[in-house]
Amino acid sequence: MAVVPQPQHEKPSRVEEARAGFARYKADVKKRGKPFYPYAMFHDTVMSLIVVTVILGLAAIWKWTSYGPHHDGTHQGLLGPEYTAPADPGTTSFVPRPDWYFYFLFYLLRIFKWPESVFLGTVGVPTIALILLLLLPFMDTRLERRPSHRPVAMVAMALTIVSMAVLTWKGATANEALASEVIANVPNWVKQEKLPPQALPGAKLFATAGCTACHTYLGTGSSNLGAPDLTAIGTRNLGITFQVNHLKCPSCVNPGSPMPKFASLGDTRLHQLAVFLEASKGPQH
Repeated sequence: MAVVPQPQHEKPSRVEEARAGFARYKADVKKRGKPFYPYAMFHDTVMSLIVVTVILGLAAIWKWTSYGPHHDGTHQGLLGPEYTAPADPGTTSFVPRPDWYFYFLFYLLRIFKWPESVFLGTVGVPTIALILLLLLPFMDTRLERRPSHRPVAMVAMALTIVSMAVLTWKGATANEALASEVIANVPNWVKQEKLPPQALPGAKLFATAGCTACHTYLGTGSSNLGAPDLTAIGTRNLGITFQVNHLKCPSCVNPGSPMPKFASLGDTRLHQLAVFLEASKGPQH
């Protein structure tokens, strides 16, 4: 007696599984639920409008209650003053730090601190992580959602949480003064530039006053807003007087300069900086 072979059923493709799952979802919604659109979307829209309205209301209260009788913006309103004392670019004691939820990015920038790699810390890594997050729903279309059956997703989630936690902790406990890292380079500056002893106070001030936030000096710092490298600024022989006047009011000497005024440093410190800049002739071999 001949045995009749039984037809073998082919395993449905991922596309067919997705279509079948969507059909089941639509049937289930039609039977006992409401579709996401427009019901859930309407609720999200209303809640978003409420949140934005609250934010605008708080902003209006903060603005108009701090206006004060003298309209100077320093009056203590219900939510605090509009603004406090102007920022002093000549300070050597204030150390800017981000809000706590940016600590992980803050420390990421300390890892990629060299000018050639700072792009990775500011744009590269965060953008790649965001793109992967946006692509995740399209990459993972399986119906299985039990954690024990999703080892890759669970490991990736755990690594992400641990990485964020470690970077946040490291950012919160990092050395307060970034200037401490810059000032450690001062002996190297003195050696390579063969700076005279009278230029040393200015070199230390250059490291602690935040000058390397915009300028570079022998590879230290970062170039922002077109700020020039000052490694060999002394070869231009601009003179002490010019340097002091430029530091006091950059836009007065160089119209249109975005550099802030450093007059608050005082004449003595400005003179020290000027001596250092004039002594900077580039590496001396």
